[in-house]
Amino acid sequence: MNAEATGMVHIESEMSDSYLDYAMSVIVARALPDARDGMKPVHRRILYAMHEMGMRAGADYKKSARIVGEVLGKFHPHGDGAVYDTMVRLAQDFAMRNPLLEGQGNFGSIDGDGPAAMRYTEVRMAALGEEMMVDIARETVPFISNFDGTLREPVVLPGKIPNMLVNGASGIAVGMATSIPPHNLGEICDALRYMLDHWLRLEEITLEELMQFIQGPDFPTGGLLFRHPDGDEEGGADSLRAAYQSGRGKITLRGRLHTEPIGRGRMGIVVTQLPYQVNKASLVERIANLARRGRLEGLADLRDESDRKGLRLVLELGRNVEPEALLPLLYRHTPLQDTYSIILLALVDGVPRLLSLKKALRIFLEHRLVVLRKRSVFELRKAEERAHILEGLLIALNKLDVVVEITRRSRRIESARQNLRKALKISEDQARAILDLPLGRLVALERRKIRAEYQSIQRRIHELQKLLGSDEQQRVVISEELAELRAQYQDTRRTLIADGSAKIDTQNNEMLAEACWVTLSASGKLGRVDHAEAPRPNTRNHDTTRALQRANTAQPFFAFAASGYCVAISPRDLPQVQKAQAGQGIAYVSSMASSERVVALFGFAPEDSVEGFLLLATAGGLVKRIELVRLPAGRRDAFQVMNIPEGDQLLTVVRHNVGDEIVLVSARGRMICFAAEQVRASGLAAGGVRGMKLAGEGDHIVATLAASPESDDWLWYMTAEGLAGRTELAEFPRYRRGAQGILTLRMPSDSQGLGAAALGGERDQLLVLSDAGRGRIVRLGKAPVLERGARKLTEAVNLRDREKVAGVLRLT
Repeated sequence: MNAEATGMVHIESEMSDSYLDYAMSVIVARALPDARDGMKPVHRRILYAMHEMGMRAGADYKKSARIVGEVLGKFHPHGDGAVYDTMVRLAQDFAMRNPLLEGQGNFGSIDGDGPAAMRYTEVRMAALGEEMMVDIARETVPFISNFDGTLREPVVLPGKIPNMLVNGASGIAVGMATSIPPHNLGEICDALRYMLDHWLRLEEITLEELMQFIQGPDFPTGGLLFRHPDGDEEGGADSLRAAYQSGRGKITLRGRLHTEPIGRGRMGIVVTQLPYQVNKASLVERIANLARRGRLEGLADLRDESDRKGLRLVLELGRNVEPEALLPLLYRHTPLQDTYSIILLALVDGVPRLLSLKKALRIFLEHRLVVLRKRSVFELRKAEERAHILEGLLIALNKLDVVVEITRRSRRIESARQNLRKALKISEDQARAILDLPLGRLVALERRKIRAEYQSIQRRIHELQKLLGSDEQQRVVISEELAELRAQYQDTRRTLIADGSAKIDTQNNEMLAEACWVTLSASGKLGRVDHAEAPRPNTRNHDTTRALQRANTAQPFFAFAASGYCVAISPRDLPQVQKAQAGQGIAYVSSMASSERVVALFGFAPEDSVEGFLLLATAGGLVKRIELVRLPAGRRDAFQVMNIPEGDQLLTVVRHNVGDEIVLVSARGRMICFAAEQVRASGLAAGGVRGMKLAGEGDHIVATLAASPESDDWLWYMTAEGLAGRTELAEFPRYRRGAQGILTLRMPSDSQGLGAAALGGERDQLLVLSDAGRGRIVRLGKAPVLERGARKLTEAVNLRDREKVAGVLRLT
């Protein structure tokens, strides 16, 4: 007799089937996020339960226990600990890059402290959490029955934000795991908009194009991110790029630190940021144990000075102990340096799939397009239903006497409804709406409102029909929504993408932030001066300093070429120089071609933040504004920062802050001053907009300057022949961007135009540069004070035959 005949079951077959069912249940229902909304079922159920409870962003907090009970009783029949722990994580700003909930009370800490019991804490929806629920009531997502069949719950959320990549995800399933790092919301939105703009060539979009916008993971705790070389060979492929391409890879995270004197002739290493998910208390205990065992020689004291303002661990060193001697040991033996594995594994159509970065972005966009279409169909149906009712009301208003007579003659509502249908040839719903119409709606003003509403509804129906008939228009709507999302919730990048060499060498102290100056000579040679004070330019040679940029050895600086391309360079890759002309060309210190001409430098001093903007200007009067956080610090290859039209070239790059004004000065002696916000911030590959209308052929921009509206600076200018003058900046009117501006001075008839301009105080010193590479130092206050549009200039520098003023560098 076989097993089937006796009703017996083979143990091997039953175990195999049961285990597979269990494994898939864990994978789908617990461990892996959906690639569309980036959520596991428990996250989704918490947000949906709070939405059903009417909890909105900015509303009153409610007890966590009440919400946990709501989730358990209606949607998630598991332990209350699992629900509460998940809810706590959704509110932790050190665990989530953009928290979806806002907590009140003790929700744990970076020291590993657990949250208070759920009866003591309160929670409410955060603004971004509410964005995940937008349009859920408009039949945009499918619903299924809950565990007991009494309620309905969403299979996926509409998810207006790209939550999977923004907040990341982690989970261990049966035989597989996911580890998706968080990213910067603004960068993800920019990449998504780029894909929408290039949808027709979506298959051809490369990872390099997307990484123009997405620099890499951006962890809530900040830190430094290194990109491992992929493989053992020197100069192997970048592991971050490989992870984004294949879905798997590894990166190294380090804490952010700096050195500072702490008194008594001692130095201290101050840690201000930790790698993601590193427990601060455990790190302190680990360092203390190593010190007690003699593994950290030179460490005299360890203090945790963290407070509400931020994290601060102080490692006090003994006398004559250099930080460089201790850092490699800290990196090697403590979690101050850690490895993070990237595994982009998520559910696609209910099946686990390893995703590339491009695939993950595409799945989100396709989901949003489906949501948009379903939302539009829902709105169109509701609009048509309302238009149908309004048509009936308009018919009734045009035949009001007939309606009144039929209503008076009818004995019951049902007979009145039937009589109206026959007399006016209208539908059942229209007849019901006419009978429900209050008498107050019959006055002339109310009748006009009904007609106006009908016309508005008709326009909306036309818009929705047009939208549903145009795939291109649908992509435009999604792009606009992403732009609004970015404008409302974008913040600065927290994790610095460190300049990665071929291998990570813990023996070297790459990231100790030391102040330095980067010099650019007139002939294009780059060098480094390791002094806190600005180096004095040498004016006794034919290759003087053309640009001087303060920087630090822990962060790259950026060199901008006239072609609109830029490259990030580590100051450590530059030769130390005493004179500007002793440096090296751009091709020797970066991947930029030797044919490129460097026109500007930009870097960060050790105390600088990455907040603010750069304004780029071309000789032809075009300007472009980009956020500092958009600069891809970790890229070794040259990348485009501005699309320059043929015949034009990048001239200057200036940093400015919110509220600053931009001053453009042209060779014909005209200037324009306008608010920087008039230039909309754009992506790296975009072109510029008109900043100043030039005065005709031969005119060009000679200076681009940034100033505070309250500035009392002088506008200093010099002709190509060396004649100078100055005028108070406050004397010049403000214009809209793109105007021709106002006359700064009347040029002498024999002049070849302005050669340079600068902003500063009377005591400021300026280095005037000639087209022969020479420099002359002058004091701004020596130039005569002129009224706007005057002619009276005086000679400020002595130029040799056929030499012209080609620019100016402000020294103080």
